[in-house]
Amino acid sequence: MDERERFEAGMRVRREVLGDAHVNRSLARLNPFTEEFQDLIARYAWGEIWTRPGLDRRTRSMITLAMMVALNRPEEFRLHVRAAFNNGLGREDIKEVLLQTAIYCGVPAANTAFHMAEEVFAAMEREREPAA
Repeated sequence: MDERERFEAGMRVRREVLGDAHVNRSLARLNPFTEEFQDLIARYAWGEIWTRPGLDRRTRSMITLAMMVALNRPEEFRLHVRAAFNNGLGREDIKEVLLQTAIYCGVPAANTAFHMAEEVFAAMEREREPAA
């Protein structure tokens, strides 16, 4: 696969996992300073790693959530909680991942992650409610 094909495959997966709205917002904010970084993410994070056949997307989502807790990356954690639903995880699956992080990353990190996940769940529910 050449770099262009890797970029296109990465953008396809990125849209499927994160959703068009998120990707479109990211692309709308492109500028000369961030353009190469976004290209790198598309080609390597999404086009090289997320397209690999060795793990399914569900598993990759669980690993990513746990790593975002371990690394204390709240913005990426929230983003990947939403993405987890696109990859077949539900609340119970996310809860199990967070319980696992309580042991290996620490209770305070997991506590924060539980609160953030609940915020994301609530936001997702509000977005599904019909407009009055």
